[in-house]
Amino acid sequence: MSTRSLTAIKDEEGVEICVLYRQMDGYPTGMGADLANFLKEITLVNGITFSDRDKKTANGMECLAAQIIAHFKDGVGDFYLSPAGTRDCGEEYLYTIYEEKGKIKLKVQVGDTTYFGLPGTEQENMPVVFNNHPYRFGKGISVEERANQLVNAGIKNDFLKKNS
Repeated sequence: MSTRSLTAIKDEEGVEICVLYRQMDGYPTGMGADLANFLKEITLVNGITFSDRDKKTANGMECLAAQIIAHFKDGVGDFYLSPAGTRDCGEEYLYTIYEEKGKIKLKVQVGDTTYFGLPGTEQENMPVVFNNHPYRFGKGISVEERANQLVNAGIKNDFLKKNS
């Protein structure tokens, strides 16, 4: 069975720009690592110069969203562009890319939405297993270890139970 994920990209005001649906390999060592590796060296700017074109630069979050789509979508299937606010697609992971104090941040939440109740259950109820700069992804405690910590702390859902 495929591990589905959603990647929500927000603008500087925290408003969702778009959602990228990944049909398979949505787990942290797949999509999470792919996102972190792509994002970790990109610098956000407000206005570009001629020299910025040769650097890993994004002229705001909308520019970054376009770059993410161009990077991941290389053929038929696997990745699909969805409207802002898309949820409840059977996703086991939700990745959120946002800006904080001029820096790119990546948040990873785990657990299929249907495990938290009826379809349409608020995504905020998905436990957060990572929320930091992309270059910190994979350093220190792993996402899998964080999921185990949540189980040991008594925070349970069907996803965490079957993986603990």
